[in-house]
Amino acid sequence: MPTSSSPRSRRRAVRRAPAMRTASLLAGVAVTVLLAGCAQTATAGAGTDAADATAGAAASAYPLTIDNCGTEVTFDRAPERVVTIKSSTLELLLALGLGDRVVGTAFSDGPVPDAYADAADGLEVLSDKVPSQEVTLAAEPDLVFAGWESNLTAEGAGDRATLDKLGVDTYVAPAACKEEGYMPDPLTFDEVFGEFEQAGAIFDVPDAAAALVAKQRAALDAIEPNDDGLTALWYSSGDDQPFVGAGIGAPQMIMDAAGLENVVADVHDTWTSLSWEAVVEANPDVIVLVDAPWNTADAKIAALEANAATAALPAVQQHRYVIVDFPSTEAGVRNVDAVASIVEQLQAL
Repeated sequence: MPTSSSPRSRRRAVRRAPAMRTASLLAGVAVTVLLAGCAQTATAGAGTDAADATAGAAASAYPLTIDNCGTEVTFDRAPERVVTIKSSTLELLLALGLGDRVVGTAFSDGPVPDAYADAADGLEVLSDKVPSQEVTLAAEPDLVFAGWESNLTAEGAGDRATLDKLGVDTYVAPAACKEEGYMPDPLTFDEVFGEFEQAGAIFDVPDAAAALVAKQRAALDAIEPNDDGLTALWYSSGDDQPFVGAGIGAPQMIMDAAGLENVVADVHDTWTSLSWEAVVEANPDVIVLVDAPWNTADAKIAALEANAATAALPAVQQHRYVIVDFPSTEAGVRNVDAVASIVEQLQAL
């Protein structure tokens, strides 16, 4: 259970009418900028010249209210004890230099990238899956940062209203919001970078967020998309029915940036299930394989080659595969690297 000395942010767990997506995501950042003149610049430090302080991003001003997936969250101060659920949330905090605020991680999708390995070393793993509410509270967090809305249920880490009553705030990665008006439609890199900036506002590290966004924008701009006009299927999982990237989620965003045409781009969802007959009919030039510890790319290749229908596909016969790791399939710090990797693999093909 949280101790009485744990920082507690105020939250009104209410459901609000859906708002325009961009306005909902950036509301906290906008409030931060508007009120920054009334707040001390936390990242500047004592004795910093005013000119130097204003050269960076504006400091967060609290209380900071954010409409997160339809739940209004008010932070009175930057969270100091955070439980992360899913790789995307942990890796964002590590990229922002906030590893020392992580008191527990859970439901990771594999090792963190090499760049964050040192920062992640020694972090306590609470659970390989979604932690129970009891396990979550034992870490005494002031914030649970979830990758999916479904992580925050009575069967999981605890529902949002209950955790609020116990003095624990909750925040869901905005790209994972499912309610109409909050789910990105479609997901874009502007959206992903906006999420980095919102996290920077919540944790009072706007300069770190601005630097992360600038670095990733530069890397994305430097990528030259493949111009061969190739079609592609993003195959994530499934044996009887393949589960594939559809038209408005991270797979579509990444394929667009890499210059690939998604054969199921017309499906208005983040993911969808297909029949193998539909895959054969689509006859993609390239198959993007998601590599996960529990469902490897090699296993998918073996399944494609053993299936009488798909074994006849030219992409399968000619081994026109590109591989992405599972954490790259969700909005986060790996998305730009995934685009670069796909383009490089296409060149090698």
